[in-house]
Amino acid sequence: MTAPDLHLMGDLRMGDRLLCPGLDLHCAAGAWTVLLGPSGVGKSSLARLVASLPCPAYLTGGITADDGASLAGRVTLMAQTDQLLPWADALENVTLGARLRGARPDRGRALDLLRRVGLDGHANRRPATLSGGQRQRLALARTLMEDRPVVVLDEPFSALDAATRATMQDLAAEVLTGCTVILITHDPLEAARMATRAWLLDPAGAAPLDLPVTPAPRRLSDPATLAAQASLYRRLMAADDAA
Repeated sequence: MTAPDLHLMGDLRMGDRLLCPGLDLHCAAGAWTVLLGPSGVGKSSLARLVASLPCPAYLTGGITADDGASLAGRVTLMAQTDQLLPWADALENVTLGARLRGARPDRGRALDLLRRVGLDGHANRRPATLSGGQRQRLALARTLMEDRPVVVLDEPFSALDAATRATMQDLAAEVLTGCTVILITHDPLEAARMATRAWLLDPAGAAPLDLPVTPAPRRLSDPATLAAQASLYRRLMAADDAA
C-alpha cells in the first residue's frame, strides 16, 4: 500500500466544547508530522480519529487522503498506554494483528523486531514480567510489525531513558521509511530531531513550528537541533501558560 498525504481540517470539538479551532494540517506522504501542545487540546483525540477508532471528539471538516481512498485498514496506532494482552507472551503480542486478521504471522520478522527493540530472549515473557520501558518497546515492536502506510505514534518513547529513546527513534525512522507518520509528543527535543514538519496545537488553533533544514532524524548534538529544541520549548511553555 502506498503512503498517502493526509489533510486534517476543521474545528476539533468534543460535544459543545471547542478543543482546537480552524485546523488545516497537511501531513506529507513519507514524512514525519509532529504535533505538540498542552494537555487537553485534543492531540490524542486526533490520533484516534486518524485511526478511525471510537472517539468522543470529532473534526468538523474531516480527515482525507490525497488518493481519495478510505483510511480504513491503512493506519496503525501506537497509543499512550501499551495495550498489551496480559495473558499473551511478547511474541504473541507482537504478532497480534496478523492473528486477528486470520493471517499467518511472520515469526522471523517478529523475533527480529524483538531483538532490535532490545527484547532478544524475551519472546516467551508476559507483559507483567517486563518493566515499563520494556513494555513500551514491546508495543513499538508490535506497531512496526503491522507494516501500515500510515502510522500514528502517541508518546511512543515517553517511558524510555534518554539513550534508549534515541535508539528507538532511529529504529522507528528506519523501519517506517516511506510511511506517513504522525508523532504526538510533549518533548521539544524529540520534535526537533524527528519532525519533517511540526505544529503547535493550543486552544487558539494550530501554528507551524520552525525546524532545521537538515533531514530527520537529526543528530542530537547538532547545534541546529539544539537551537530548534530551545525555540520549541519556549513556544510550548507559552502555549501552556495560555491554556
